[in-house]
Amino acid sequence: MPCPRLSARIESFRYPDATVALSDIHLDVQQGEFCGILGSNGSGKTTLLRLLDGMLKEFSGSVLLDGDDIRRLSPRQIYGKVGLVFQNPDEQLFAHSVYEDVAFGPRNMGFGEEQVALRVGEALEAVEMADLAAKDIHNLSYGQKKRVCIAGLLAMGHEILLLDEPTAGLDPMGEYRMMELLTRLNRESGVTIVMATHSVDLVPVFLGRLHILSRGRLVRSGTPEEVFGAPDDLAGVKLRLPYIAELIHQLKVNDNLPFKRVPLTVGAARREILEAFGQHGG
Repeated sequence: MPCPRLSARIESFRYPDATVALSDIHLDVQQGEFCGILGSNGSGKTTLLRLLDGMLKEFSGSVLLDGDDIRRLSPRQIYGKVGLVFQNPDEQLFAHSVYEDVAFGPRNMGFGEEQVALRVGEALEAVEMADLAAKDIHNLSYGQKKRVCIAGLLAMGHEILLLDEPTAGLDPMGEYRMMELLTRLNRESGVTIVMATHSVDLVPVFLGRLHILSRGRLVRSGTPEEVFGAPDDLAGVKLRLPYIAELIHQLKVNDNLPFKRVPLTVGAARREILEAFGQHGG
């Protein structure tokens, strides 16, 4: 297997007040992966992303970026490959217009204006914001601001995106459009994506791999089917099954309906119901 893009072996990370925020973290992220770090509020998701991004360096263990110790790399070496999108876009955006904000990174990396314009145009096109390049940042919707944050990283050439609750604060349609955008960037552009989230209903539809974080420890990893196949374990870390999976699970356990498996999406649930009731009625 090729070397992971990101490899974390974190023995412990403590806050200045000596509180242990992370411990015994063993996490590998492969090229082209779209994975999620799933956990309740306070589980350590944001802290873990900041370690993977090289923002926090005082920890026991190692974080490797393409095999190199991230603490020995310069900011330019790190941010040429990986970038973090904050949960609140207003903490990340500062320029007057969309174009100027996205252009800041490439300019800071020393690119000429012609190359900057090319990078900004491609990045805004990738997040479907090209027609709003001249728009004032303050007049954007919350979801549009999040897209501009992503564009800012793409314009710098980032191959790995770390996203902290990218769907937080969005309405249901906005959540779905954001996940569609990330899926397209992953599948069509080859961007490796790690997103922290507590939204269990979106996860099975879009993500290929999950890592469950609880009280600063990774307690379970696998495909969505593997992770959600243990409902009792999820309850123990203050998470629940996706709603459709919870319905089928209750019908199977409490009503003895002959479901063979617990589906995670509406489409899978429909097939399971038709199969179960076809057999039941026969």
